[in-house]
Amino acid sequence: MVKERFFLELEPADASLKDCPHVVIVGGGFAGLKAAHVLARQPVRVTLIDKRNFNLFQPLLYQVATGLVSEADVASPLRQMVGQAPNVQVLLGEVVDLDPVAQEVVFNDRRYRYDHLILAAGSGSTYFGHEEWRPLAPPMKILEHADEIRRRLLEAMEEAEQTPDPERRRLLQSVVVIGGGPSGCELAGSVIALMGHAIARDFRQLDPADTRVTLVDPGDRLLRAMHPSLSSKAGDYLRNVGVELLLGGRVQKIEADRVVVGTAAGEQILEAATICWTAGVRASHLGRLLAERCGCPVDRGGRVVVEPDFSVPGHPQIRVVGDLCSYSHTADGKPLPGMAGPAVQMGGWVARDLLAISRGSRQAPFQWLDLGSMAVLGPFNAVADLRGLRVSGPIGWLLWGLAHLAFMPDSENRLTLLTKWLWQIATRERASLLITGRANQHLQVEVGLERREAQGKASNAAESSPEAAG
Repeated sequence: MVKERFFLELEPADASLKDCPHVVIVGGGFAGLKAAHVLARQPVRVTLIDKRNFNLFQPLLYQVATGLVSEADVASPLRQMVGQAPNVQVLLGEVVDLDPVAQEVVFNDRRYRYDHLILAAGSGSTYFGHEEWRPLAPPMKILEHADEIRRRLLEAMEEAEQTPDPERRRLLQSVVVIGGGPSGCELAGSVIALMGHAIARDFRQLDPADTRVTLVDPGDRLLRAMHPSLSSKAGDYLRNVGVELLLGGRVQKIEADRVVVGTAAGEQILEAATICWTAGVRASHLGRLLAERCGCPVDRGGRVVVEPDFSVPGHPQIRVVGDLCSYSHTADGKPLPGMAGPAVQMGGWVARDLLAISRGSRQAPFQWLDLGSMAVLGPFNAVADLRGLRVSGPIGWLLWGLAHLAFMPDSENRLTLLTKWLWQIATRERASLLITGRANQHLQVEVGLERREAQGKASNAAESSPEAAG
């Protein structure tokens, strides 16, 4: 007779693991997945909890949004990636509360005890107190967001193909991208390439010259985290391919088919059928929740201020990594950026430190290796700032591709992406120009702080700044 098992009880194949410390990891993103990989097949019990059953490679979401790759190319099931290890179990659920004294997390209406807790819940999008903008300008943090942007882009072109009114056609062929960081630049460059090529080849009634893509940012240059020379090259390239740059512009209002931008010269109105938001990022609601339960400090973005070993002050058994933590124990005192590179390093270091603790020692102090930053702008063109080595154009694009393939956690997806990229180079065809899902499906998905923000907008009134593209 098959033994009946309660699904939350981890019963490892090796009976010697039953007395090993129990590590609970919340979040299967870059940091959480790396921690699980390091702890797999080690003398610890590991439970990985995520509200999704897959790891999402967020840096390539813009390619899903513009039909370059499909959803499955950038997402990998967590159970296939780490769940095969005998000491690891993967559970689907959302952590809604935690008890630092009892050392328990609450999810799926159950309380689950831990010896060590790694919080790696990541970040969500924020509209700086203007949640009413979300239905009008979807962000780009999860698959539903990318699907919604692609659906809006393709449906706009399909409607334009059947519209006799030239003014309406121009509106439908217009796109506004808010936010001039890497995500905004990558999305704007890919959208202009998609619309220009698709219209010229597949839509007989449309004029590619009517396509208009505008990138809005409040700064005086794009990619402010990079060297000014790379910002200049990025701006020059985007202008050359047809993207209009509105720098120094702060979003004042978003309405249906319209964005009102405040500039030094006064208000400017941008009309577009598709509006995309890449401007605001804020840590998961678990940061605020942890602050309430532990009294630990959080920064303005909701990130938990951590100790040098990523622990919460006064609670050494709780570690916070990835986008959810504010780690400023660096040479210049600046917090580490919310990027894949630091997240992977954080997750790996904390996991190794927990293994060292189980052996009665500690891991050497965390040292962040700055791998630089990159942004792809279009076919065969990217900018890369690699620890002082600044490259752009085809070389930058090649380095960008190699780096992203290296960070891709799933080997099968890595091979699939490489094949699709090579096919696109040879044919210029996009593999996933499909209209799928239902309208506004992204609004039904709560990620990061989104539910928390909607419920507690009043408490965040201090952050209701018009600097919505910063």
